[in-house]
Amino acid sequence: MTRPALHVAVGIVRNPQGDILISQRHADAHQGGLWEFPGGKVEAHESVLTALRREFQEEVGIEIGQARPLIKICHSYPDRDVLLDVWQTTDFTGTAQGLEGQAVQWIAPERLGDFNFPAANRPIIRAACLPERYAILEGRSRREMLDNLDKIIAQGIGLLQFRAKTLMPEQDLADLYRTVSEICHSHAVNLLVNADLQLAISANHGIHLSARQLMAIQHRPRVHGWIGASCHNLAELRQAEHIGIDFAVLAPVLPTATHPDAPTLGWQRFAEWVEQINLPVYALGGLNQSALSTAFAAGGQGIAGIRLFVE
Repeated sequence: MTRPALHVAVGIVRNPQGDILISQRHADAHQGGLWEFPGGKVEAHESVLTALRREFQEEVGIEIGQARPLIKICHSYPDRDVLLDVWQTTDFTGTAQGLEGQAVQWIAPERLGDFNFPAANRPIIRAACLPERYAILEGRSRREMLDNLDKIIAQGIGLLQFRAKTLMPEQDLADLYRTVSEICHSHAVNLLVNADLQLAISANHGIHLSARQLMAIQHRPRVHGWIGASCHNLAELRQAEHIGIDFAVLAPVLPTATHPDAPTLGWQRFAEWVEQINLPVYALGGLNQSALSTAFAAGGQGIAGIRLFVE
């Protein structure tokens, strides 16, 4: 018999400095002594946001205003199943304090890995650290690539894939990669290399796998930075989750200018598939920047694109 999952509202609350509020579970509680993102059980009569507001007021003494969905996590512990319904906000009032005697701290996202969290929280930490927009850098020449990079950086986008499959001539690739790497480093942009390129991958950068590469491996690649993967169906998404990929890009959601007649997922199928995995997922294909709120509502991490951020 399948156990009913405990539905829990979880809040990623950020202060004006970008730090995230975490609290420590009491020693005698389930998963006692571990750190967590505050929240609690959703009662039968409550919406997730209502439960989140109540729990934050009762536990840490702050009032939550507007919030949006971030990610849903289904996880089975030996003694219980949980559905973590995670929402994110910067809209709150009050001073956080442990009203139930628990320790609370404001922590920079990059330091979350220094704390011991329950296993179910690992994809939540990834989602909390990843940005809302993921740009894919392309271009037919060095000049076009660098111009596109300038446009992307000007929009404050912090996650970039160096793809460059249309670049000519190929011998410019390594030198251009070094230039892009230096520019990204100076602007605090996280750089990933498209793994289909014949290019040595820096130990300081992540990689983005094609769906073909994803399905051909059995273990997470050993690289220093983020690892993303392109997915087009539920089997590929499940493979990405299984081997511990950090995030996926699911496409195409809508018809694109280059392939207007190709089959698409649509937002309903996108949402259905995303809800079945514990992984941050970006939507890609036929989108404009106003699609960001639609992607959030569908359970997505945000939006990704090539032309999306340069046209």
